[in-house]
Amino acid sequence: MTDLLLSILLFAGGLAIILKGADWLTDGASAVAKRFNVSTLVIGLTIVAFGTSAPEMIISVLSALSGRTEMALGNVVGSNIFNVFAIMGITAIIAPVKVSKNNLRYDIPLCILASVIVFAMANDFLLDNGKTNCIDRSEGIVLLAFFAIFMAYTFAIAKNKQTLENHVKDTSIQKREKIQSEEIQQETAETTAKDMPMWKSIILIVIGLAGLILGGNWFVDGASGIATVLGVSQSVIALTIVGAGTSAPELVTSIVAARKKDTDMAMGNIVGSNIFNIFFILGVSSTVYPLSLGNITTFDFIVLFFSSISLWLCCKFGKTYHTITRTEGVLLTLCMVGYYIYVINFMN
Repeated sequence: MTDLLLSILLFAGGLAIILKGADWLTDGASAVAKRFNVSTLVIGLTIVAFGTSAPEMIISVLSALSGRTEMALGNVVGSNIFNVFAIMGITAIIAPVKVSKNNLRYDIPLCILASVIVFAMANDFLLDNGKTNCIDRSEGIVLLAFFAIFMAYTFAIAKNKQTLENHVKDTSIQKREKIQSEEIQQETAETTAKDMPMWKSIILIVIGLAGLILGGNWFVDGASGIATVLGVSQSVIALTIVGAGTSAPELVTSIVAARKKDTDMAMGNIVGSNIFNIFFILGVSSTVYPLSLGNITTFDFIVLFFSSISLWLCCKFGKTYHTITRTEGVLLTLCMVGYYIYVINFMN
């Protein structure tokens, strides 16, 4: 009982430190970037994106370095499934999520492609008659190459959209969108980089990085301890409480966006995070140390693929075109509950 309590405290304390460390790191880095006149667009696509995915990043890399490959891989798979089924489901229940044409035509299909690629890489035994199922270093480099392409595409789309908005005549709708965008940027600037001295920015960055490393070690040790005490595999813990815990930033961001009726931001946050998790986090983790599947099965990757394609199906063939309705949000959430029941009862 004492060991379980200690593991839970390490797990919860590590997660809290990670989230706060990511927040401090993002604030400090954003302030430094603004001081050197880096555009808000670039900050959003790089520093802020990394900040929200920092928990998954630090957990997977530290798990890989310590040889707990099931934790590293299960964290990403579990987090991506949780992002779609739980976070998107809850977001749609709060407010129906309207999906842009670019999301439906490019972003969601890229998310589906990412899940197919990682499935193919991880199933060496099934597809290549390999002796063990793992994502090796060469495959990790390929994932990083995909990430570089994704970032180049994202920058190009964002830059073109910004240029177009600057040249299009303001209609009443466009003017309202422009005002909302300016308000969001103003709030971000006021909260993260308002006249922050350079020394304070550097201190935030250093403390944030230290928090990520310390919290990450506590989190991994706590999760492993919980698995040991409860007599379950690390895969079960990684796919459930670790995957859900590291998705906390995306959950908070999406709920806040839904309450402000900015559901487009919620969709972009979830889809972007899933692509980032597979291409960058798994790419880095498997380059550091080859990731064996352990008790993570083909079924888990099928669920990962289904979670991605379900977004496209809801938007393309759902009751309301280009919208994830509250009913569909409930169905997505129930899928999450069903998957957790399966993992807890049949994986060990």
